[in-house]
Amino acid sequence: MTAPTRRERMRAATLDEIKQTARQLLIDEGPAAISLRAIAREMGMTAPALYRYFTSHEALLDGLCGDLKDELIGELAQARDAVPPDQVGARLQAACRAFRGWAIAHPAEFSLMFASARREVPESALCVDGMPASPGHEAAQRFGGVFLDLIVDLWHSRHFPVIEADVFPPELRRQLERFLQSVGLSVPVGVAYVFLSGWVRLYGLVALEVFGHLDFAVGDVEPLFDAEIRAMAAQLNLTFDI
Repeated sequence: MTAPTRRERMRAATLDEIKQTARQLLIDEGPAAISLRAIAREMGMTAPALYRYFTSHEALLDGLCGDLKDELIGELAQARDAVPPDQVGARLQAACRAFRGWAIAHPAEFSLMFASARREVPESALCVDGMPASPGHEAAQRFGGVFLDLIVDLWHSRHFPVIEADVFPPELRRQLERFLQSVGLSVPVGVAYVFLSGWVRLYGLVALEVFGHLDFAVGDVEPLFDAEIRAMAAQLNLTFDI
């Protein structure tokens, strides 16, 4: 592999500084503060100069979300891999806990990644000079893959109960089949449903906690989180030692 040139290294460093500056603005002032003009001011650049790196505000947000998801993926993988490979259930538990821990520690970043309604970024609007078409979307696929791989591993090791394909409404079944085909998996559609319903449950609980929407009922969410993890484990014929 050819080593990057000095110009390429400088460009990569500037791209990283732009995204790190955007992240700090997000943390300090909220998502509305992220603008190319504000970033340029913080970096001592002109706003037009930033368009050599990102062609739009949407492209910048997509690139930042891609980096944040990569960071989160690393946290999940580290927690998962700290558990022996043959303990798939414990690996899944560790990943779920790591997701909650990262979200609580980074509420602003969590909000940008998972609670912001942003339109799909067209390829023509994304970072120039041969950068990935949609780093945020690609990272999201890798992020989901951490949990999907664990669910599939569990299916192969213990065949937890799933809904038969013909029980699903036809349109839902077709979508689940398309999803499995897109990720190259040959498992029952019920496995895909278990993965998606588990993700909805995990994300929903974590999001409610991060945004303070459970304060009306529980001041300490961790026991509720543990109970929900146990409930998901029962669906998978697992017993989590929490």
